[in-house]
Amino acid sequence: MTNSYQKRVAYFYDVEIGSFYYAPKHPMKPHRIAITHNLVLGYELYKQMEIYTPKRSSKEEMQMFHSKNYVNFLQSILSTNQDQFLEQQSNYNVGEDCPIFENMFEWFQISSGGSIQGAVKLNHNLADISINWAGGLHHAKKSRASGFCYINDIVLAILELLKFFPRVLYIDIDIHHGDGVEEAFYTTDRVMTCSFHKYGYNFFPGTGNLQDVGFDEGKYYSVNFPLLNGITNEKYFKYFKLTIDKILEIYQPSAIVLQCGADSLYGDRLGSFNLDIKGHGGCVKYIRDKNLPLLVLGGGGYTPKNVAKCWTHETGILVGKNNLENELPETIYSNYFQKSSQLYTLDSKTDFKDQNTRRSLENNYQKICENLRLIKGAPSIQMKVIPNEIILQDSTKENIELDQDKHPDRRMTSFLRNNIKQPFNEFEEDPLFKKEFSLLNTETKINRYSGLLNEKSFKQKYIIRDEKPENLEKYEKEMIQNEKYSNFLCTNTNDNIDISSPQSSSSTTNIFKKRRTNNMSNLNVKIFN
Repeated sequence: MTNSYQKRVAYFYDVEIGSFYYAPKHPMKPHRIAITHNLVLGYELYKQMEIYTPKRSSKEEMQMFHSKNYVNFLQSILSTNQDQFLEQQSNYNVGEDCPIFENMFEWFQISSGGSIQGAVKLNHNLADISINWAGGLHHAKKSRASGFCYINDIVLAILELLKFFPRVLYIDIDIHHGDGVEEAFYTTDRVMTCSFHKYGYNFFPGTGNLQDVGFDEGKYYSVNFPLLNGITNEKYFKYFKLTIDKILEIYQPSAIVLQCGADSLYGDRLGSFNLDIKGHGGCVKYIRDKNLPLLVLGGGGYTPKNVAKCWTHETGILVGKNNLENELPETIYSNYFQKSSQLYTLDSKTDFKDQNTRRSLENNYQKICENLRLIKGAPSIQMKVIPNEIILQDSTKENIELDQDKHPDRRMTSFLRNNIKQPFNEFEEDPLFKKEFSLLNTETKINRYSGLLNEKSFKQKYIIRDEKPENLEKYEKEMIQNEKYSNFLCTNTNDNIDISSPQSSSSTTNIFKKRRTNNMSNLNVKIFN
């Protein structure tokens, strides 16, 4: 793993995510993810991540956890034919909190597909952190929708991680208990679930008691930290840190899944905690700094402005930018944020009294520690054949060979779109880029230029000139004597170097290595269209 400020981050986003709509006055708004994405772009966080369009999950992938009849029902029911499924709607709890809406199965595919693909990236060591803000739907059960959740993307992602990692820790900082995930892994020691949530006063879903610790082989591998209204940043983070440290010490997970439900922020439409954005993000930073493979997911959050700000801040944390500019950047949603244009200021109408005493919090922590001490070391697993895995879109030989130049009659596939790498100056204006580039020192120019030579998709022509180097005459003689370099000597000429061929690419790189050894301090590289 790289250090905490140089992690490889894979970010999953589907451009159609903002078009899904549950129902009028329904608190769940998928459009909050589109708002988040625009703020991520506005803060230019995309430059520190690889952005992917997730492969939409299939029925077969969903059935790795959910029952076949339930998945078939979700695919079949529409707003136009729901009268034909009245009995099934009652059985599967679909129709009220979990309404039927247009293209809903496509929403399930996108949400779960991003989480599964994020897990696959971690499995193959193609990323240190995977982010899917469309995921985190932690209430869905095997054959039942619950709490606005239909398909449990978290369980599907963890099942994928278990193909490569012996132990997975699931952490939930949503104000609601992560009951669907806990239930799925209640009898196994290969997944430890840890949830910090509000409990009592008939608060949904009504589970997550301190005494709910698991069953059979999974006994003591379910950790619940119940909380009351109004908990503050200081108390929340203190016991979050203590509990997670104790779990890491005893359980020693191989990977972590973090559900970042933003309804634990103050001012949330359905929440009653007093966490602010930096308090919520502090938990994300603490987990990131543990340097374990990390899958970060969304979840609850029913005040869209607050959710977008929170997840933007946490995206910054995950790429190593812990403090973003407080003033929001210009985006297509600038008018939407007109009355709250500062990142760290939340929309809030209610401030709840803190009902969590130091004594009650300490008692909860001590009871959790007692349960964890009953675990006799980190559980191990017998080596077995790895189950069939979800194949990466870009890992098959057929996809690798499917190149536009070889097959000009074929359309651009999602694989090719996702693997067109961005040159470092793609979003720069050419005149400004030339000016900035000319001011760089020689070493930086050499490093940045050499990096460009490896980008096959970057088809520009380059002219290399030396402007009055002190040893010009000696340098020219050395270049002419070496036949390998003579074809690329372009001083005071208009010859172009085409870097699209492998031969010219490697030769040009050698020129820069040669010049570096000659300490030619006045080297300039000029780029033209």
